[in-house]
Amino acid sequence: MKPVTLKYPSQAVAKLYFIGALALFVGQIVFGITLGLQYLIGDLMFPLIPFNIARMVHTNLLIVWLLMGFMGSAYYLVPEEAETDLFSPLLAKVLFWVFLAAGALTILGYLLVPYATLAEMTGNNLLATMGREFLEQPLPTKLGIVVVALAFLFNISMTVLKGRKTAITLVLLMGLWGLAIMFLFSFVNPSNLVRDKMYWWFVVHLWVEGTWELILGALLAFVLIKTTGVDREVIDKWLYMIITMALVTGILGTGHHFFFIGLPGYWQWIGSIFSALEPVPFFMMTLFAFNMVQRRRREHPNQAAVLWAVGCAVMGFLGAGLWGFIHTLSPVNYYTHGSQITAAHGHLAFYGAYVLVVIAMISYAMPLLRGREANPRRAQSVEMWSFWIMTIGMGVMVLALTGAGILQVWLQRMPSENAMSFMATQDQLRFFYWVRMVGGVGFLVGLLSYLSSFFIGAGAEDAAPVPAQAQTA
Repeated sequence: MKPVTLKYPSQAVAKLYFIGALALFVGQIVFGITLGLQYLIGDLMFPLIPFNIARMVHTNLLIVWLLMGFMGSAYYLVPEEAETDLFSPLLAKVLFWVFLAAGALTILGYLLVPYATLAEMTGNNLLATMGREFLEQPLPTKLGIVVVALAFLFNISMTVLKGRKTAITLVLLMGLWGLAIMFLFSFVNPSNLVRDKMYWWFVVHLWVEGTWELILGALLAFVLIKTTGVDREVIDKWLYMIITMALVTGILGTGHHFFFIGLPGYWQWIGSIFSALEPVPFFMMTLFAFNMVQRRRREHPNQAAVLWAVGCAVMGFLGAGLWGFIHTLSPVNYYTHGSQITAAHGHLAFYGAYVLVVIAMISYAMPLLRGREANPRRAQSVEMWSFWIMTIGMGVMVLALTGAGILQVWLQRMPSENAMSFMATQDQLRFFYWVRMVGGVGFLVGLLSYLSSFFIGAGAEDAAPVPAQAQTA
């Protein structure tokens, strides 16, 4: 592979974020496997790491490493799109270490200090924000996230303002600013339980089914432009259609979380109708990715990045679209909400839509950040194998959780008389939980294979001439 030099040296700060994100990703999966084992061996690692703490670490690591991946992707993408160096590379580096330190200290707090004591130590009595799922962070951590997010957005926005404006940077900025604004609802903790849940969903739903989808669309469009050579105008039109559908269905689709929390009954209609339409933007994204690859005007040497990008579109549609639709209508959701079917949807949606787009971005950008156009062919081969191993592992997990969820609903929730208790039902699901463990271990093997690809050097096959089509592109 021919050596390359970054056109905009400030893009190099993205490398820090990518390395940090992947390290936290490994931690998330290790804690996920620990959780899976605790379903089967109830006192595993108790009282050192109770189930509720392991789950909190697992979900918080997921959020932090994805946010770190988004930030690294923005630091790489924005200078190239804006055709100018980053406004302040130093600020980007400082923010990385602040964010990493805050995340690490928070995780250590979860693991080493009882949660109630942690809340007392960190001023939760002054402004109560702790104790809600996914938003368990202590008050100082939440404030730190706001400061880091605002400084990051200032850096990115100033870079865009002083350079070229494109559809990709516009959509990306909309998603990033929306993400930061929605997080402010995590500071609102009303005494009224209905309002509390409503504001909580403003953060959780309008992140993953709203603003994050804009970030997903922008990153995917960028990778496809770079790897296919398709005209920017064509990709821009697809991007605008996708994000329009994502926003319309995502915002009104928030109603599927309002079915049974005390809000007016009309949300059953609004939530059901617009949630049923939520797979549409993901299906459009799948058509978009395949259409761009088929119309490509070059054979990019980084075929692994193309695989991750296309895989993101397909798995995003399956996880966020199809598996979400399975239980989003209110008459179905009445039985399935909070069951293992929800867990199946959540795992596949996060993997397909967000994990894969961050890895696609890393797969495309990291070789360039290391001074080469693409990874050696042997490294790309290992990378492609890791995609299939992780995807099959996730598929096994999701099918096991889906089976567990169906049986859980059948035994525990549907019978009007003689329904099984929660714990008795869990005993009946052990087979599915063992299958899930097989998928989880397979996923970890795939992730470690992916990481190993970074350490594979060039072989004799990489000395072969570059195809003429790639040279002229």
